[in-house]
Amino acid sequence: MIEWIQNFIRNYSNGMYFPHIQIKDIIEILIVTIIVYEIMLWIKNTKAWMLLRGMLMLGGFILLAWLFQMNTILYLAKESINVLAIAAIVVFQPELRRALEKLGEKNLFSNINPFDKNKENQRFSDETLDSIVRACYAMGSVCTGALIVVEQVIQLTEYEMTGIELDCKVSSQVLINIFEHNTPLHDGAVIIRGDRITSATCYLPLSDNMTISKDLGTRHRAALGMSEVCDALVIVVSEETGLVSVASGGRLLRAINAEELRSQLSQIQYRKTETKNKFSIRKGWHRS
Repeated sequence: MIEWIQNFIRNYSNGMYFPHIQIKDIIEILIVTIIVYEIMLWIKNTKAWMLLRGMLMLGGFILLAWLFQMNTILYLAKESINVLAIAAIVVFQPELRRALEKLGEKNLFSNINPFDKNKENQRFSDETLDSIVRACYAMGSVCTGALIVVEQVIQLTEYEMTGIELDCKVSSQVLINIFEHNTPLHDGAVIIRGDRITSATCYLPLSDNMTISKDLGTRHRAALGMSEVCDALVIVVSEETGLVSVASGGRLLRAINAEELRSQLSQIQYRKTETKNKFSIRKGWHRS
């Protein structure tokens, strides 16, 4: 039996090249596999997936033209390849920017740097957390609409510039007063950095996700849109129903209670838990 196996291998291995695999080759294969896997996940979770499908259909059409020797179409495709490459970069610009931002959020070197003392610091205090929760449900009880953006790693300077600078300490009274009906600052979003309200009446990008519920208004679409372009946690109080919702990572958790909101804020409160929280937050997105 053993001799038969040896003969089989000898007969079918003649003329075949078996490369000598070293440890560095295995490491390279693993790195490339991880990169391809992350790119596939990134494409699947963004609008780039639909764009990629369109490009694949275009590539299939060109392949058919090559099989049937449609020379005119092949000539046009060959001459326009450089323009298409530039067009792809322009079309994918928001997704490419977000991917680079996500790469910058990893903080690999800061996590292993023993001299980085800021990683143990809180983003905001327990007092700020309690003030946000109290304000949201106080406003929800009287159906006062609100939109609160809690900044994490990515600074939201470009969105702060669209509003009015405040630079005041976070408190439930201030938040309630800002969003009170018919006040100068009630329209738009509030941005919170640490324990400070940096700006109010800020304009946020609206989500163009066509799968979200038609029942959602402009505030919820703005919260989703903001969560799609940055890592901020966005809190929405509905003016129609008084329900509180949270958006993060392009996903919306609707009609949460005070304990759930407190849990979501607690997960981003400490800088040292950024990597862990990216996964723990997503576990809660079972409702939409």
